[in-house]
Amino acid sequence: MLKWLWLSGLVVLLDQISKRVVDASMQLHETIELIPCFQLTYLRNQGAAFSFLSEAGGWQRWFFITLALVASVAISIWLKRLPKDRRFEACAWALVLGGAIGNLIDRILYGYVIDFFDAYYANWHWPAFNIADSAITVGVGMLLIDAVMAARTADTDTVS
Repeated sequence: MLKWLWLSGLVVLLDQISKRVVDASMQLHETIELIPCFQLTYLRNQGAAFSFLSEAGGWQRWFFITLALVASVAISIWLKRLPKDRRFEACAWALVLGGAIGNLIDRILYGYVIDFFDAYYANWHWPAFNIADSAITVGVGMLLIDAVMAARTADTDTVS
C-alpha cells in the first residue's frame, strides 16, 4: 500500500507551497477577508493543535519534531503492511502522514508552524490552521468512519 505515498507527497507539496506564498506575501498577523466567516490570517504556531504548549519555553519544538518523526515512521510501516483491499484506510493514513510531514518541515526549518486559514463567527475564532492540519483532520475523520463501518460489519457478521 506504499503506492498511496503519492497522496502524502501531494499534501506536503500543497502545504509547503501555500505556506511559502503566505509567508512571502503577507505580514505576520495580517488578515485578508475572503468571505464572511472565513479569512486568511498569517500566524506562527509554536505549539501543536489549538496552540497547545505554544508558550512552553522552546522545549516543545523538539518534542513535536520527535513525535512527528515517530508517527511518520509508524504510519509508513502500517501502510506497508496494510492489505491491498484496505484502500480507504490507506488513503486516510496517507493524508495523516502528509499532514504530519508538512508541519514537521516547518518545525525543523523555523521552530514554528505557519497557519493561515481562519474560520470565525462574530468574535469567536476557530484556531487557525493550514493544509497539513486539514489533511490530518480529514484523514482522522476517514479512519473513524472506517472503524465504525468495520464495527458494523463485524456486528452484522456475528448476528448472521
